[in-house]
Amino acid sequence: MPAPTAFVPFRNPAFRMLWVATLISNIGGWVQSTGAAWLMTSLSPSPVMVSLVQVASMLPVFLLALPAGALADIMDRRRFLIGTQIWICAMALLLCVLTAAGALGPWGLLALTFCIGIGAAANFPAFGATTPELVVREDLVQAIVLNAMGFNLSRAIGPALGGIVLGWAGAEVAFALNAACFLYLTGALFLWKRQPQTDLAPREGLVDAMGSGVRYVLASPVMRGIIIRATFSFFAGSAVWGLLPIIVRFRLGLGPSAFGLMLGAMGVGAVAASFGLPALRNRLSRSNIVVACSCMMGISIVLLGLSPHWLPAGMAMLLYGASWLGMTSTLSAASQFAARPWVRARAIGLFQVATFGAMVLGSTLGGIGGSLIGVPQTLVIFGVASILLSVLSRRLPLEAAPPEPVPARLVEPMPEAPAPEIMPTLRTLDARLLESVRYSVPPHSRDAFLKAMAEVRGVRLRAGAIIWRLYEDVAHPERYIELWAVRSWTDHLREQSRLSEQDHALLARAAAFQQPGTAPEAERFVQLPV
Repeated sequence: MPAPTAFVPFRNPAFRMLWVATLISNIGGWVQSTGAAWLMTSLSPSPVMVSLVQVASMLPVFLLALPAGALADIMDRRRFLIGTQIWICAMALLLCVLTAAGALGPWGLLALTFCIGIGAAANFPAFGATTPELVVREDLVQAIVLNAMGFNLSRAIGPALGGIVLGWAGAEVAFALNAACFLYLTGALFLWKRQPQTDLAPREGLVDAMGSGVRYVLASPVMRGIIIRATFSFFAGSAVWGLLPIIVRFRLGLGPSAFGLMLGAMGVGAVAASFGLPALRNRLSRSNIVVACSCMMGISIVLLGLSPHWLPAGMAMLLYGASWLGMTSTLSAASQFAARPWVRARAIGLFQVATFGAMVLGSTLGGIGGSLIGVPQTLVIFGVASILLSVLSRRLPLEAAPPEPVPARLVEPMPEAPAPEIMPTLRTLDARLLESVRYSVPPHSRDAFLKAMAEVRGVRLRAGAIIWRLYEDVAHPERYIELWAVRSWTDHLREQSRLSEQDHALLARAAAFQQPGTAPEAERFVQLPV
């Protein structure tokens, strides 16, 4: 892809400003990660403790990404992001002060790394859901690629810079540099003039928002496929993150600068891959890109485990970075496109719960395996697992099939407007709302109707239904009643705004099975406090 096309999202000023600020903050984050991992090899050099540094940074995302995504969806996203940057700055400064004073032990390092990870857990889903607000729709795909490229560019610069800072001034300066970088991002967020969001329905509570996000993902076959495949790929690729400091220091016999350069080589490979991805997307589907990158990642992990010298190890890290970028950016873009705007941060949060949980498990098992059977053998096992898991999961969907056009004559059933005398009750009564649609379907259309209703079930659950049922009349088998419930009248209003054009098309297609000359009957009932 020509350079002007690759960088066209930069024509959006807000995206350009926040992309640069995020790049700087990510560089600071990699400097901090490099410093923490290398410092642990001095404080407690066992493979398990060094791997726990990565676990401590990733575990908060596993624990908190869902509530963080819910908060990012129901709060003002700009203020939420500003708060998380201030938290990260404070924790980084505390880590700097304790390190400089010589008062930091291995468990203190893990605790403060965990605290910084809390800020990252809040950042990830909020920033992921913010990208569509910063660019016009036609720039969104390339904006996601540029975000991935920026992250991996920071991966190329940050670890190398971290290694230089470690050798020149020590870990405390690396931690102070991280705080300064996040302070810069905080200033950019203050300058961002976010457009006011128009949502007429009252905001959800945190618990309800988390519940609706989980129900949405469970009812979405594409989101389920994305999350399962991402879990396998992130698990298999995570052993490198925890075991690389051990490889560099004890197997290759090199110092902190070499460790930073190894991470930098991974970043260089990722940046190079980001320029080739647009051409690759024109030739392969998302699913095939993920399979190819996961297999290539497995080969690079095996090569790293078997490398006795820095040169093949560096080549392995280049290959690993390229394949990691291709795999992660493709899955991340798929998750953003699969989720509706109202639930996007929560869906991304659940995606990150699964992927970071897989990385926590993979890093932990990698550290244990390195202690029990050796680091090279452990990396070979994880490399082979990457290839096998990607092949076994290749049939899970990563994108929805394009919707078929709906003839204008097909209309979904709509209920009558509420009676004026009951409206005050609906607004004040916090009670469940039961919704129903009665169908009369010719017997010869039964199987096709039931297949269509399976799609309708997903539509209702994704829009907020807490239960859904379909019943058949035992005396008149041609009659059916669809029942579903939402928590309140307010949730019903949200439900209507959450339906996409494809959802409306599926509802209309199900209604088209109705007996000729009749129409489905839609009704709504409010639960009374009897």
